[in-house]
Amino acid sequence: MSVAPSRLRPTSSLHVTVREEILKRISNGTYQPDAPIPSTAMLGEEFGVSLITIKRALRDLQAAGMIVSVAGKGTYVKKQTRILRKLDMTAPSFEGTTMQLLSVTREKIADPVMLTFSPPRAAMLCVRKTIFIDDMPFLYDSTYLSADVADEIVDEFSERLVTEALRRHNILVTNTDLIIDAAPATGQVEDVFGIPTGYPILRRFYKFSTDTADISIYGVLQAPFDRLSCSVSFPARNGRASRPGSTSIASSKHRA
Repeated sequence: MSVAPSRLRPTSSLHVTVREEILKRISNGTYQPDAPIPSTAMLGEEFGVSLITIKRALRDLQAAGMIVSVAGKGTYVKKQTRILRKLDMTAPSFEGTTMQLLSVTREKIADPVMLTFSPPRAAMLCVRKTIFIDDMPFLYDSTYLSADVADEIVDEFSERLVTEALRRHNILVTNTDLIIDAAPATGQVEDVFGIPTGYPILRRFYKFSTDTADISIYGVLQAPFDRLSCSVSFPARNGRASRPGSTSIASSKHRA
């Protein structure tokens, strides 16, 4: 779709003016979701500003989740899709999803948040995978096992969650601990979701204790802040509503 030359209203910062004009075009449908926007050179010529100004405006829009840059292809309007998942305190549920195994390695846990679970200090089996809905990645999962398991169980990690594979071999979860926070994207997460360094990520850290004394499961699920939201509900106690502070989402026990 062609766009008539823009008459920008000057502001205190020229790149803000450019950013707001591009945002307006995204909002009114001039630039369509999943479609490329004009190149940096074309935008610079249209607005009569430097490439540095255009790049600053696009960087702001990318950080806000409005556009995404694909190496070798250009910059696209990001389709705004948010998935609401019920936050199950006893076991993860990913019905209607597919998953892709990325790697199975041996690594030590180094993340300061996960270290609050007091995991073993030695290197553990680390399973990394991406979980998809409608062919769109919406979760990146890193799972660590505190003890080695049989090869036949490891073979199942490519198509099942670690907890599900263990359950099929009668290793059952008896306690769940969760920590939920947000942090800037780093490393492989950027590539999986096609987001820039520093993009806000929702993280759900977990520790699953099992009925097998030497096997505990540690890990973290990560998703861009604009791609996933979680809901959780708690039952009333003794038929009455729980008083504030009486329920914690950090730890939950259940029958195996």
